[in-house]
Amino acid sequence: MRFKVKEIKDKTGVGFGTSGVRGLVTDLTDEVVYGYVLGFLTYIGEIKAVAIAGDLRDSTDHLMQVVGKAAKDFGAEIINCGKIPTPAVAFYGIQNMIPAIMVTGSHIPSDRNGIKFYKQNGEILKSDEQNILETEVEIKTNDFLTELPEIDLTARNIYLDRYKKMFENDCLKGMRVGIYGHSAVGKDILKEILEYLGVETTMFGVSDVFIPVDTEVINPEIFEIGKLNGFKYDALVSTDGDSDRPLLGDETGTWLRSDILGILTAKYLKAEIVVNPISCNTALEKTGWFEKIIKTKIGSPYVVEAMNGEDKVVGYEANGGFFTQDLPTRDAILPLLCWLVLARDKKISELKNNLPQRFTWSNEVKAIVDEEKILSKVKSLFNIVETNTIDGWRFLLDNGEIIHLRASKNSLGFKNYCEADSENRAIELSDEINNIIKSFIING
Repeated sequence: MRFKVKEIKDKTGVGFGTSGVRGLVTDLTDEVVYGYVLGFLTYIGEIKAVAIAGDLRDSTDHLMQVVGKAAKDFGAEIINCGKIPTPAVAFYGIQNMIPAIMVTGSHIPSDRNGIKFYKQNGEILKSDEQNILETEVEIKTNDFLTELPEIDLTARNIYLDRYKKMFENDCLKGMRVGIYGHSAVGKDILKEILEYLGVETTMFGVSDVFIPVDTEVINPEIFEIGKLNGFKYDALVSTDGDSDRPLLGDETGTWLRSDILGILTAKYLKAEIVVNPISCNTALEKTGWFEKIIKTKIGSPYVVEAMNGEDKVVGYEANGGFFTQDLPTRDAILPLLCWLVLARDKKISELKNNLPQRFTWSNEVKAIVDEEKILSKVKSLFNIVETNTIDGWRFLLDNGEIIHLRASKNSLGFKNYCEADSENRAIELSDEINNIIKSFIING
């Protein structure tokens, strides 16, 4: 049976989101996953091997076997990297000039999952996604599973070595850091790196049940977890499910907004150019530290594409994922380590407070909504002086506040990001916008 990959998308609704293919587990059938992987490998062309890894969702083991079967049928050697962070398997692929595939739904609920694809030089771009959809594949089997080879720890070790080379052994000696482990696939790697750097660590909140931690829209329960445990530590750290997006909490147990992490990380790395999506906090611009700031649509492929061809460039997203030229995909560990090194001389809260005081708060309504009515209502209630439609609707108000509205590309939902000169005002504004959105729910 021959068909174009886009026919899978048209038939099932399973397609590319802001980063990778995602969908309900019930929709990610063996044939769907097999077809997407075969389409990706066919698009890449002749290859010797494929690196495969996954997160800790219940559905991941099965999907990894399907991915492996597609790679095997394509004629590629399977390198089973096991359960490691997305940036770890991506870095391994780059170092060995082979494609990599990560089975993960990132931060979305456990009833969903997904696949992230990496070429030999890094994350696929939006143009690659379109080319994959147009690729013609032929499925010659009804058996979509294969037993994966034994786990190869090389990818894990290479990823660890990256940070051991970047930071001196025991450079954080004397610091105490709490690790909110939940169901993050990289929690043990993060602990190992921190302890190599001399940190006294305590792991808490580990869960055998998958917890969808979103580093961009932090739920109230996560805030309470930080406050309950934070008084013991100099800092709190965590990541999302596939450990490519960071969370950092200060010495009081208060989690920082994740896009703030990118500002000091970029400065620490002596970057001259910073790329980030339009949803990121404008404290970056107000620092005046960087020669050039490039704004993109939301999604890691847009950040990677804008970084291409630039020198002394880094990128980051509102979810905290950080990009460098040697690892052009989201990474959670580097920004955490940079902030901890800086916190040897100042507390995390002081580092945050020394940045330009602009605060972002975000909310999400998990439902289908009437976007046209929402926009009309917002425009009638606020004095808008400038509108940016690079991704959704970003309104600059006459008092300097910002309201950004956008439908989620990864899951059912409608998000708002609000920015103001105080955290309380940002929360108040975001809650007000969220109530407006809720008033125009169509279903659910």
